[in-house]
Amino acid sequence: MTPVIDATKTWRLVEERLGRETSPRKRQILANVLAHMKAEAVPDLDGLMETLGEHPEYHFWGPAGDTGPKGRQAVRDFYTAFANSGATNLELDVERLVVDDDCVVLEGVMRIIYPGATLNAMGRTVDDPSGFYLYQDRMVVFWPYDADGRLIGEDSYVSADGFADMRKLSPDELPASLRSSLR
Repeated sequence: MTPVIDATKTWRLVEERLGRETSPRKRQILANVLAHMKAEAVPDLDGLMETLGEHPEYHFWGPAGDTGPKGRQAVRDFYTAFANSGATNLELDVERLVVDDDCVVLEGVMRIIYPGATLNAMGRTVDDPSGFYLYQDRMVVFWPYDADGRLIGEDSYVSADGFADMRKLSPDELPASLRSSLR
């Protein structure tokens, strides 16, 4: 079996579009969103923050309403917690990309591998705290930009509660980096 996460799917369509885009403004914001995606995959906190404008506001819309961080420090704290959570193995399998001079829109299926211990810390009960679980949900993300080509926020919408139908992953479904942590 192959791993359930392929991070390169997150930026595949962005790279393809950037490769054929002729508008300097659209190239600028596509390059920024690509840098943001790749920094998130590492994760590289400084690289992420470099892609943002001075006063970013995130809106994460789902069943609980808006849960996104507002302001530069809150966004930094969000990404720090993200990096520390161990849930950094993710992909947004982008099926549709739309770009204009002020926004990039992505639609696809978000998949995140969560450590069982992280889920327990979030108040979600799992059978095996040492195991890994798959979060999956359909998502649309709007990435608005300022005049300088920096992200002013991230507005994401999910179709359901991806935590509701999580399943434990077998070792052969995990990326090599997580398989080695099972030994």
